[in-house]
Amino acid sequence: MGTSDEHDDEQLREELRVFGLSDTEIDTYLALLACGEASTSTVSETTDVTQRAVYNIAERLEGRGLVRVNDHASPTTIRALPPAEAIENLSDRLDSIRPALEARFNETTPETPEIQMIKSRETALKRIKSAISAARQELLLAVPEHVFPEIESELRTAVDSDVVVFLLIGGMDEVDGDGSEFAGIADVVRYWGESLPLVYTVDDASAMIGDSTIVSGTHTDDVAVTVSEPQLSGSILGMYFSAYWPAATELYVTDPDPLPRTYDWFRQATLHATVHEQAGVDLYAEVETESGTTVSGPVTEIRQAFIEPTTNDFTLENSFFIDTGDGIVSVGGKGSFIEDYQSRSVMLRRLDAVE
Repeated sequence: MGTSDEHDDEQLREELRVFGLSDTEIDTYLALLACGEASTSTVSETTDVTQRAVYNIAERLEGRGLVRVNDHASPTTIRALPPAEAIENLSDRLDSIRPALEARFNETTPETPEIQMIKSRETALKRIKSAISAARQELLLAVPEHVFPEIESELRTAVDSDVVVFLLIGGMDEVDGDGSEFAGIADVVRYWGESLPLVYTVDDASAMIGDSTIVSGTHTDDVAVTVSEPQLSGSILGMYFSAYWPAATELYVTDPDPLPRTYDWFRQATLHATVHEQAGVDLYAEVETESGTTVSGPVTEIRQAFIEPTTNDFTLENSFFIDTGDGIVSVGGKGSFIEDYQSRSVMLRRLDAVE
């Protein structure tokens, strides 16, 4: 029992050190918490600190909002403030410097990948929910069927925020209906009866991959790994779209966006262009390229592997072919190298609406 108390005491002292308290200040503060209010001489005897030092320490603790010095009393006494009030004082001090810290903070992309290991179901679910909430352009998510209800509300919010969501559900054997219950939850949904690795990728910038048993609720030694590095995230995305996505069964595809519509995320533009094309709509595209030029004309071909039937020639190919009037050119997304142009944004409209 004593060992546990000693551990708790040392942990408390360590947390107080985070706020800049010295060991002597911590001794004094803990002594005051134990007695509530005491004279400087009593504190001196309890902590084995000189009475003059107690005065100085008490003034510093008062400045931090932890105690109150009653120097009008004789002898002078020191009273520990209630912990809730003391914590609020510390919090207020931190909040007061936040504007200055934010003004000085220069947000940059880490030069080295951030890699973290996740070993618990609670942490894994928390990371998944945070990733969904953090997505601004695209989310690829693969989860077991029993996890889906726990993240449904976050997915709805993401879709409402115009994030394109590709959802793959593992361990789902039987499906009733046409998948319309996924409307507003994801843009494309596929399922597979087998167990799948737990995965998310967000905006080509961060990702998680691990064994799905980590969210099973039972104790396992399996782990998941999160990374924040575009190359690693892109590799995970490529693996899923090339291996697991085509092996799964398509369950739901969103309705096409109303046109005209401008897209900053090329895979989202490719998806909706394909849905329009499958509905028999002839499209006209105006593409602002990474080089600053504009490419426009009727869309003659779309290559993709997001929905059936697939039309790509190689893994992760998603591109438009556009008749510019001077010839047909190909356009891909950021980082594409086979296509003639990389797009910065794509505006789609119906061909019959072009004057």
